[in-house]
Amino acid sequence: MGDYPAITLRLLVALVFGGLVGLERSYHGRPAGFRTHSLVCLGSALLMLVTVYEGQWFGPHVTGRTTIDPTRMAQGIMTGIGFLGAGVIMKEGLSVRGLTTAASIWVTAAIGTLVGIGFYFPAALATALTLGTLSVFRWLESRMPTQSYAHFTLRFAREAPMSEAELRGLVASFNFTIANLSYRLTDDGRHFEYRMMIRTLEPDNLRRLSEALMRTTAVLEFRISPTGD
Repeated sequence: MGDYPAITLRLLVALVFGGLVGLERSYHGRPAGFRTHSLVCLGSALLMLVTVYEGQWFGPHVTGRTTIDPTRMAQGIMTGIGFLGAGVIMKEGLSVRGLTTAASIWVTAAIGTLVGIGFYFPAALATALTLGTLSVFRWLESRMPTQSYAHFTLRFAREAPMSEAELRGLVASFNFTIANLSYRLTDDGRHFEYRMMIRTLEPDNLRRLSEALMRTTAVLEFRISPTGD
């Protein structure tokens, strides 16, 4: 019974620390949010308690003759949590989302592991650093000059396509550069498509380009799909 208060404290701390990271993810509308991170951290702490309090389930007559390596449990936790992290990574075309959430789940599992063995200070520090990375670094990223990429598809009637030179001029006029340009006939040869990746330093150029395309009568259909992180 003497260990029960310490066990309760560790599980509650793990729940709180995991919940703090999860709140940030829920606020930004990520699929793995408050409850997921709380459970990951709690589960990691629970598994580490198995090794910390092995005397309660092995018995003193066994632990005295058996060498137990707690780090093996930590290795198993961090390996297994990778499957959960992979579940939140989504790929749609050339866009990949969920990498940051997957990383936060992995870090939350490590925080739960630290809490499970009673390392409160590094666990609290890791929680603060994780929240700082997810919030402060987001603010820094939003102010850094970074290239925005988008998958760009443009469709014309086969008899009246825009020439490649005109297309390149149109895209360049909105400060885009083109990568991986390809050509395609669709709908039994009735339509002609350009497909490409475009990049720019100003995300608002995507909106300006779409407005210009809407005013171009020769364009039958277009699609601009920004890539995510």
